Amino acid sequence: MRTRISRRIGRFTWDRRIVILLVLAGLLLAGRSWLQEHPGHNPWAPLDLRDPPGWATEAKLLALRSDTQLCRATLARSRIAFEALEPVGEGACLRADRTRLANLPLSPDTPATTCPAAVATYLWERDVLEPAAQEIFGTRIASVQHLGAYSCRRLYGRDEGPWSEHATANAIDIAGFTLFDGTRISVLRDWDGEDDEARFLRMVRDGACDSFATVLSPDYNAAHADHLHLDMSERWRSVCR
Repeated sequence: MRTRISRRIGRFTWDRRIVILLVLAGLLLAGRSWLQEHPGHNPWAPLDLRDPPGWATEAKLLALRSDTQLCRATLARSRIAFEALEPVGEGACLRADRTRLANLPLSPDTPATTCPAAVATYLWERDVLEPAAQEIFGTRIASVQHLGAYSCRRLYGRDEGPWSEHATANAIDIAGFTLFDGTRISVLRDWDGEDDEARFLRMVRDGACDSFATVLSPDYNAAHADHLHLDMSERWRSVCR
């Protein structure tokens, strides 16, 4: 009698284990299917900048900072036109990564930057500048005025100390914006105040912090009174001032 009971208990235990395994297998399959439908949440899916952002997007973007080939592959996968230029320079000012996007509204030209800086500028223009211009002024961005990306120098032009991110064109300085309705917005002229231009500048400064590693504005110091400094330093945590 005891043997029969033991056998029944044993069969019940195995049956329960099989059911649990089947349930787990079903959950795994469902999870894999869900991740395939939501690549922004899938850490194994290649980054496509056209996909809605998800839990895994930030980590994928961070990975681009130290991998030029991965960054350019992401641009190609995302159907973003770009030009890969030959390396130039030497020493601390070696520009091993010179990438120029084709369709950014930068003025007077679109400079070659590092690929991560190009990606960050693209995301900032698409996800921050355009929505902010529409929300505040009801129109689109016609052009973004910049003061340059590349400058072979140390921080603040000093003779010694750390090199600027501009030394490798891993940064760009933004001086102002022109909208399609003719509105001109200047960092130097319009930063201080409570009008729409000042509100726009603060909105796009804050929004840049989601794309760039470093964002420095007139609120940081006098050296940035006339521009927003945006760079893609490889630091993990962002600086937003």
